[in-house]
Amino acid sequence: MSDSSTLSLPFNPAGIELDRRKGLSRQLYQALRMRVLDGRLASGTRLPASRDLAAALAISRNSVVRAYDQLYAEGFIEGRVGDGTYVAQLPQAKKLSTKVSTGFSTGLPTALSTKSADLPGVSSSKVIHSGALQRLENNHLPRPPSGPPRAFRVGVPAFDLFPFDVWAKLNAAFWRKPDMQQLCYGDPAGDARLRSLIAAYLRSSRGMQCTAEQIVITSGAQQGISLCAQLLVEPGDGVGVENPGYRAAGHAFAVAGGRLQGVPVDAEGMDCAALAASGDCRVAYVTPSHQYPTGVVMSLARRLELLAWAERTQGWIVEDDYDGEYRYTGAPLAPLAALDRQGRVLYVGTFGKVAFPALRLGYLVLPPGLVDAFSQRRAVDVRHSEVSTQAVMAEFMAAGHFQRHIRRMRRAALSRRNTLLNGWPQGVAGVGSLPAVSAGLHLAVAVDNLARERQLIEQAAGVDVEINGLSSYWLPDSTVPIDQRAGLVLGFAAVPEPAIELALARLREVWRV
Repeated sequence: MSDSSTLSLPFNPAGIELDRRKGLSRQLYQALRMRVLDGRLASGTRLPASRDLAAALAISRNSVVRAYDQLYAEGFIEGRVGDGTYVAQLPQAKKLSTKVSTGFSTGLPTALSTKSADLPGVSSSKVIHSGALQRLENNHLPRPPSGPPRAFRVGVPAFDLFPFDVWAKLNAAFWRKPDMQQLCYGDPAGDARLRSLIAAYLRSSRGMQCTAEQIVITSGAQQGISLCAQLLVEPGDGVGVENPGYRAAGHAFAVAGGRLQGVPVDAEGMDCAALAASGDCRVAYVTPSHQYPTGVVMSLARRLELLAWAERTQGWIVEDDYDGEYRYTGAPLAPLAALDRQGRVLYVGTFGKVAFPALRLGYLVLPPGLVDAFSQRRAVDVRHSEVSTQAVMAEFMAAGHFQRHIRRMRRAALSRRNTLLNGWPQGVAGVGSLPAVSAGLHLAVAVDNLARERQLIEQAAGVDVEINGLSSYWLPDSTVPIDQRAGLVLGFAAVPEPAIELALARLREVWRV
């Protein structure tokens, strides 16, 4: 039985039903349109006059007129002077046969399937060319962890300390009286004021002699890396990536057609001799200030060796300075880009590790000759970044909030690091000692073998503690024995000290220390 608020139309053999709780004209339009498409109302069928149909449905004539008007506009029905309203004459679609035909109708068929279940199941492999699809299937990003941050999530800063009240005021001020010019299409390289402030910040904090004209704003560091992959790599080119390393960067280069060459990482960073021995790498991707995930800081000798490799081979270095603000002894290290004198380094920066990941705001510092190409390529994808976020960040920096927030975040990360180091369970079977942590937002500790790594991670997950396995950061075709890849990667900045202490207590219990 239908609800008492539903009407049936005995006059209409199609059995149209309308729900009074919803828009009546829209329902009538959809019902008639559906019947034309699926053939229940064939071409040339005469429809009731609007007055008659309204009476039969017990609705207002205006509702019927509005439905008919929409069907007229879309070509489903037509009026014949002095003769009423009819379903439009849609040309028949001829069936293909094995006989030779002199021609085919180009019109729409009189009946189309309107059920989603009837739609053909077209797979990606039938639409996307096989090479690109295969690269994507092998190099896609996993879904991020759900829910609010918890110990010991990797890659998340202390965004519980972000001054959202200040940000909200600046955002409200922007939208209260926006500059009309800023609401038009913008420069794909980004907001000019923000680029200028970023350049000034990098000159003072990193020693980089860059200008605003060298900066392209991106939607986070990942888009910056992806742009580098799209414009620097031809299909088949070798790309040297740290192994273990940031797999999302490797995915970007692989999707662009690059052949990933895993380069070992030792106590001084990327092994540049191994990179040179590979022979055919066009690009090297590195995290020199705080290697991801091992935490190693690249030595000056290695930095100079890497720059010499780029100059000698006419190669490119993509430098990802993802958490360079977090240096706990002395000032942040000068990046490779500050040492580059040949224009071979593309520097990737992000606000996500200082503010919060969902901000999706990053930047590239490029050799001058590459800026136009990167801007043009980015414009094809997204035209330009969202304007208000750029404008608010520019004001946030200009008013001094950014520098104050960085100092606060550095102190908080240091305190949270110390809480982890001081409370870490001692004597856990198969787990090495914690390393000294002089930079960054995470640490890595060795584990005897892969089975033990998985056991420790599963036990931690059982008490709501999040730990990454070091083995997941290695390339699948690595020659290093699998048990030598095992370890634990822990972020220490995502949650406050009490939450860290609680998580450590749970680990001591579940790991039976």
